[in-house]
Amino acid sequence: MADILMPKATAVWLIDNTTLSFEQVAEFCGLHKLEVKGIADGDVAENMRGVDPISGGELTREEIRKGEEDNTYRLKKAESKIAHIPQPKRKGARYTPVARRQDKPDAIAWFIRNHPEVSDAQISKLIGTTKATITNVRDKTHWNSPNIKPVDPVTLGLCSQIELDEVVNKAVDKRRKMDAQAAAEGDGPGLKPAEDTDAASQAVDPDSRDGDEPNADDIFSNFKR
Repeated sequence: MADILMPKATAVWLIDNTTLSFEQVAEFCGLHKLEVKGIADGDVAENMRGVDPISGGELTREEIRKGEEDNTYRLKKAESKIAHIPQPKRKGARYTPVARRQDKPDAIAWFIRNHPEVSDAQISKLIGTTKATITNVRDKTHWNSPNIKPVDPVTLGLCSQIELDEVVNKAVDKRRKMDAQAAAEGDGPGLKPAEDTDAASQAVDPDSRDGDEPNADDIFSNFKR
């Protein structure tokens, strides 16, 4: 069964303009054989205008000719000429269906718990939320905070696995570079090493005099007569 844009209108055109069997038309258009017979008898799709599948790029004349020559031949849909044109990347905020919007706080909580390295701006762009909502979920001031449970955005249908992996990998690489830069710059001023402290404690006081320390006899010798 081919994926036809307007199956009934296409079936009307094929019945009026070809000698294809009801089975062939039904198979190509994704309809039931009796429904195609009803179209031919005027009981179904009455007054419906047929749509030419050839001009629409869904069928070729060669396929129709093969089908007319062999009743057992199954028509094949023509390959779309625009199927391989790369689609431009989406710009702006992501649109989320209303039914999915209530799941965004759960996705935010998942990022906060499992990937704190992902920035608020990245989360906001990926799932289409606001920084204020992210802050409320993080601070647990969200109106539905008691019911928020961490669930990954792919499971919730807010983004694809490829998009999620790309955002997480970028955040991890950025954090790794920041840590490496901080390590290269050093830890900054701090306590001196233990060996420096020991060396300083063993240094000789410049005000101290050389020689042996005086004893009690030396001190009181001047008082003896």
